[in-house]
Amino acid sequence: MLIVKSTGNQLMSALRELSEVKVAVVGLGYVGLPLAVELSRRFPTTGFDISKARIDELNSGTDRTLEITSEELAGVSQLTFTDQLEKLAGCNTYIITVPTPLDDHNSPDLSALKAASTSIGSVLATGDVVIYESTVYPGATEEVCVPILANISGLSFNQDFFVGYSPERINPGDKEHRLPLITKVTSGSTPATADFVDELYGSIITAGTHRASSLKVAEAAKVIENTQRDLNIALINELALIFERLDIDTEEVLEAAATKWNFLPFKPGLVGGHCIGVDPYYLTYKAQEIGYHPEVILAGRRINDSMGRHIADRLIKLMTQHAINVVDSKVLVLGLAFKENCPDIRNTRVIDVVNVLKEYNVDVHVHDPWVSQAEAFAEYGITLTETMTPSTYDAVVLAVAHDCFVEMGSAGIKHFAKPQHVLFDVKRAFPKHEVTARL
Repeated sequence: MLIVKSTGNQLMSALRELSEVKVAVVGLGYVGLPLAVELSRRFPTTGFDISKARIDELNSGTDRTLEITSEELAGVSQLTFTDQLEKLAGCNTYIITVPTPLDDHNSPDLSALKAASTSIGSVLATGDVVIYESTVYPGATEEVCVPILANISGLSFNQDFFVGYSPERINPGDKEHRLPLITKVTSGSTPATADFVDELYGSIITAGTHRASSLKVAEAAKVIENTQRDLNIALINELALIFERLDIDTEEVLEAAATKWNFLPFKPGLVGGHCIGVDPYYLTYKAQEIGYHPEVILAGRRINDSMGRHIADRLIKLMTQHAINVVDSKVLVLGLAFKENCPDIRNTRVIDVVNVLKEYNVDVHVHDPWVSQAEAFAEYGITLTETMTPSTYDAVVLAVAHDCFVEMGSAGIKHFAKPQHVLFDVKRAFPKHEVTARL
């Protein structure tokens, strides 16, 4: 299929046939690497990352994110990795999957997205397509990224080059909902581009695609997916705070309510990671920019952002009630990753628990066998405890329910605590009679 773009009375070739596609995936993290692997089964694909260490790691057949196995890396012949921008010059379809986190003021940090757009602008050629997967607020692709591409390349938008947006839906650590099995939302800056983007993803996504009418619609769909989950969890977190004061077990209440057919099964907890704890702020940023102050979304964010302090404060209260001296006490926090059975520590809210405990002059030890020592120190200044000593800790917090922790059982975890101790089960992994308290 040859797609053409009409400019006045002149017809010009706009996009290549799908069989001629040569893909570059820019950013090889949790999103980019699985995408590059899947695309390379169908198209010649180059994976680009600015980190030489990451490229060397992948070339050696290792993925520290654990999203792709060594066997999968070895099984794709059309995939190459590079940190040299000039090696992307032969590509004609660029997919940008770089991180879009928050800054210290909970505003969008688009620095990596802008840098990637600048890099791709320098190698962009007539007829090329740039597709963004990074989470952004509605309008960001056209307002922020396109001007950079046009300025750096000297090409005209929607005449010489074209843009698509297809939001990522990767769930780190989830081996069931893998990329080909998740419906892909697609969009393009022109109808012809939208056709091209949809066909491109449709060739690798067995679950099918959903074509949005515009880039903005696709961008908005991404941020509300996680905003909805954030608000649902915020509601349950607030209910947990209420039930705690009423001396009612939250889990028992949720189990009873769940007997109704349309009750949604959310649970209380820390809300972190690269999506749920971030995306709502992208939406509220844009809303405030256009003069609307979102109340419900920000209220949910305030509740979820406060849970780390609540957990730490409650632990201190429990220790005091058990006649445990808080100052210089030793507390073991099990888990630093933002979710179970995953090495990802981006935006983990466990760090809030750790930091508040340190405010009480507690000696906090963090143990997480899933997490890289180097990444934990670089990101949060934490030196992980690799070996736990029996009968050492005044309190233990199960912050992340990795299988390895749950399999230890409450008795196995208590083995590392002193006879007089507190065991706070944040994740409700154990029956309430086996622990001091649960969230």
